[in-house]
Order: sequence, then structure tokens, then C-alpha cells
Amino acid sequence: MSYSDVHTGGRRLRYEVSGAPDGVPVFLLHGTPGSRVGPKPRAGVLYRLGIRLISYDRPGYGGSDRHRGRSVADCAGDIAAIADDLGIGKFTVVGRSGGGPHALAAAALLPRRVTRAAVLVSLAPHDAEIDWFGGMMPSNAQEFGTPAQDESRLVESLRLQADRTRRSPVSLLESLRQEIAGPDLPVVRDLMMQQLLVETYAEAMRGGPYGWIDDVLATRRDWGFRLKTISQPVRVWHGAEDNCVPPAHARWLAERIPNAELTVQPGTAHFGAVEILPEILSWLAQPSAVLVG
Repeated sequence: MSYSDVHTGGRRLRYEVSGAPDGVPVFLLHGTPGSRVGPKPRAGVLYRLGIRLISYDRPGYGGSDRHRGRSVADCAGDIAAIADDLGIGKFTVVGRSGGGPHALAAAALLPRRVTRAAVLVSLAPHDAEIDWFGGMMPSNAQEFGTPAQDESRLVESLRLQADRTRRSPVSLLESLRQEIAGPDLPVVRDLMMQQLLVETYAEAMRGGPYGWIDDVLATRRDWGFRLKTISQPVRVWHGAEDNCVPPAHARWLAERIPNAELTVQPGTAHFGAVEILPEILSWLAQPSAVLVG
């Protein structure tokens, strides 16, 4: 596995680059829990799409040092540091699941650098005026629904889950199979997808539980930016049968992002975001998104 490290604010960030060296730069922001290793399209697909894909471990995951108390908004500085290290001036971003809020943060807080953004099966803010937990699978509802005064209990629960995942990455996949919606089952039964997910979970927990813990705490709190300030074109995609993050979250986001285009796709669920990613990358690489670095 090839990777690079950059230091910012006294912390190490680990990232890797794949695809076309002269392609449109796209930051892929992983889910919760997750890591830079994927799942993501193969190099041949990225070359064909003209994409230079950059993925990194959010603080506390994989090879990136923890940033205690981080907010969703803090990711913008990390993304900018990696782009600077690569000599990239402008770029596009796509975030999947827990990476969705972070992609929106980059668009809001780096308006002169991020030219397009996409969010796939993303959470809405915790104070969104929706039935936040309606249709959500029990484990996620418990994770995100723990009262603020009981956060220490939530942290301990996540610590135990992370330790179990570190010792047996396949255990997280097995627990997901017990709860995910029907359209997701064929996706996670695919042997190649299973391997990709196990690899990304193993790498995510390699340095301990704090990436997962801090991700959940950050998304439960104020994100640190306002959606209405996002001026770039944004694609919001969601599977209509998603029970990890119900589609009401996507609808709420799309209503509040000025230039958002919403797709809620029938017959798909949460892991449909992996299958739709090449199409989203193609949109991000359209001529209007080709940039001078």
C-alpha cells in the first residue's frame, strides 16, 4: 500500500493518490468508520474517467494522528494541507456516509478551491427539523441518539465496538448484515466488496478507536459552518431504501444547499453509494470542473 504523510498543526495526516496523474483532482472522504483505502474504484476506472483520486484518513483513523475535540469544519484545514502538499490549487470533493458532512464543510469553507461537491448517503445535522431516526436501523439510532449528558457511555460503547473490529474486522461486516436493508445485502455478499470493506475497517482501527469516536461526536454536535453559504454545484445522492441513514436526511440537505441537485434512487440503499461512485466521479470530472492546479 503506497501512502504519503503531511504534517499540519503538529499532527500527521496520511493520504494516498490513485488514478490519472494529470486528471481532475477529487478528494474522496470515507465513511464512519473508514479509512483512505476504500472502497474506491480501481485505477483503470479512474484513468478512464480522468480522475486523480485523493483519499486520506481522518484524524484518529489509520495512519493519521488524533485531533481531540475536532469538529466537522476542522476537516477543511486538513484537506487544504494535503492539497498544498500535492501542489493542487483547486479540486472537487465527494463524501460518502459520514464523509458527506465533511465534503460539505470543504465546499463551505474553501470556496475558492472547491469547485464542485457531491454527498452520497449523508447524514443531516443532528438538529435538523426531520424525524431524524425514522426508518434508521437500531444500532445507528442508538449510536446517534444517546443523550448529550450520556456521551461518556457512548464513547465507551464505541471503544468496545472499535476494539472488537480491530481484533476481527469481519465482525463489523457480519453485524451490519443483520440490520441493513434488502438492496444492500447482494452488495456486501460480493466477495470483492467484502474484501474491500474488511481492509478498510482493519486500517481504520489500526491506531485505536479515536477516529470512530471523534467522527460520531463531531457529527452529533454543531458542524461549524452554514449550508446556505455553499455556492458551488452540489450533487446529493441517496438510496431510497437506506436504513443506515434514511433518505429524509438527503432531502433536508438538498433543500438548504443553494445549488443542490437531489437524486433519491429507487431500489437502492446505503451501499449503493459505492456502486454509483463512478457516475458521480464522471460528473465531477466534466469539462467545467477541469482546473488549473
